[in-house]
Amino acid sequence: MEEKGYLQNYEIYPQVTEEEKSYLYLYSLRKMAENNLESNRAFMTGLYNLRAFQYKAAEEMRENPELRFALIVMDIANFKSVNEFCGWAVGDELLKCVAEAFRELNGEHVVLSHFRADIFGMLTPFQKDSDLLEKIKQIKQRISEFKIPCKVLPSFGICVATDSQMPVSLMRDYATMAMKTIKGKFYADYAFFNEDMRQTMLLEKQIENDMVKALETGQFRLFIQPKVNMENGEIIGGEALVRWHHPVNGIIGPGQFIPVLEKNGFIINVDIHVWNEVFKFVGNRLKHGKKVVPISINISRLHVYDSSFKENLVRMKDEYQVPPKLVPLELTESGFLEAADIMYDNLRYLKTQGFTLSMDDFGTGYSTMTMLKNQPVDEIKIDKGFMDDIQNDKSRIVVKNTINMLKELDMDVIVEGVEDQEQQDFLIECGCKNAQGFYYYRPMPVEEFEELLDV
Repeated sequence: MEEKGYLQNYEIYPQVTEEEKSYLYLYSLRKMAENNLESNRAFMTGLYNLRAFQYKAAEEMRENPELRFALIVMDIANFKSVNEFCGWAVGDELLKCVAEAFRELNGEHVVLSHFRADIFGMLTPFQKDSDLLEKIKQIKQRISEFKIPCKVLPSFGICVATDSQMPVSLMRDYATMAMKTIKGKFYADYAFFNEDMRQTMLLEKQIENDMVKALETGQFRLFIQPKVNMENGEIIGGEALVRWHHPVNGIIGPGQFIPVLEKNGFIINVDIHVWNEVFKFVGNRLKHGKKVVPISINISRLHVYDSSFKENLVRMKDEYQVPPKLVPLELTESGFLEAADIMYDNLRYLKTQGFTLSMDDFGTGYSTMTMLKNQPVDEIKIDKGFMDDIQNDKSRIVVKNTINMLKELDMDVIVEGVEDQEQQDFLIECGCKNAQGFYYYRPMPVEEFEELLDV
């Protein structure tokens, strides 16, 4: 009995309640997280990396719901140029300077990060927008004091949190989107994320989510805009275009989805689909002895990186037994400049296969004359921008002499964007007879274009 009483009264460990156990568990997790945070700092600058930043920033917002928070993202335009022209050592010192500029603004509830390369971030509490702009001003001032022969243009994107539960990753995406709208523009150095940007982002996400199924189910449809002889109104050709018929949202305009597809590379898949539809359309008309006119197809600048680009076109012309001159290839001026050597080799090969080449948007680029002199172009499409200002005497002189020059170079000429009688009469007077524009026809489904040819 004495032994039993001794054991009952002698407590080696204190009794721990469930609440205390929970507290100790959370405390241990927090210490582990804090230790992990310290090990997740960028080597060069000592600021949190992305993973640590997102954890710490979310914690600050969650534990201080009474405060207003904003996330600022900063990027340096053409930072690669700094490394190339000034050296990697100078580039590293510039990044350290930026980190120090951010660190000088550190304070209670502020979280700083060096996401990667030349991209930095700051979560900060604030009361007025002017508080945020003052921080940006101070960072810019500090960077401007860094001695460097290159021009350094920092750009800032700002996302204001809607509430304390807003995901930090989403805030970073929004701030980055705002920053990209002004990156590299000397007249603007910051932008706030707004509702228009949010709608743009949602649309891009929806397009990316739907685009594969859209291609598989035939939602991308072939449209053709006729080309005409202005002297007699005869249809002399057409340009293949694409429209997206979404089963829920109706027709999505090319201005909405094509930039997204170019950004993510899916434009290559859509282009190949359109090309195939064009070859099939022309091939079927030839097979049944019907009237055919050349239908040009657009070549995205991204195709320069597609190793099967040439083979696809040659395969289609053989499969549908279409003479390649009936499917001219249109490429914008900027497209000729994308990886120029590779693109020129591809185009020259396609010329040997019988394809003709058309330079679209002529007059909007920087190396027009050089390309005219050196490249195997058969047709020039003068950009509609020339026609928009045709009432200006100087514009008329430029158009008239451009047409004369192209004719002397033995190139076919077609003018885009003809929208009224005055423009038509002036072009005929200049010796140009082929045009494309709303004055004649708008882009139409391929079925309607076929009806025009059968009249």
